[in-house]
Amino acid sequence: QVQLVESGGGLVQVGDSLRLSCVASGRTFSSHAMAWFRQAPGKEREFVAAVDWSGGRTDYANSVKGRFTISRDNAKNAIYLQMNSLKTEDTAVYYCAGDIRNSGSYSFADEGYKYDYWGQGTQVTVSS
Repeated sequence: QVQLVESGGGLVQVGDSLRLSCVASGRTFSSHAMAWFRQAPGKEREFVAAVDWSGGRTDYANSVKGRFTISRDNAKNAIYLQMNSLKTEDTAVYYCAGDIRNSGSYSFADEGYKYDYWGQGTQVTVSS
């Protein structure tokens, strides 16, 4: 099994940037598509971004496209989410997740239940 630990969350102002990290341990995750999801208070968990096994193919939710960038470094067993131009509506707990059955070479799943392992989450709060 793969264990994931997120970090990098915090309290920032509107327009600021944050970089989230997710480090994997245990079995290798380098062949898995990886994704970031988020959940705001009182709302359902939503897809944010995904990256294929190589880091060469990505996908984003429309709400973050052009502001967020997902990347991975398999040598460091890590994926990242660079978040720029943050808005109050980006406030949420952010989770990274891995899809054992999908490398992401052709498509990504944006439903959380299709992902097999998850981190514990990191809080991002954007204040106006």
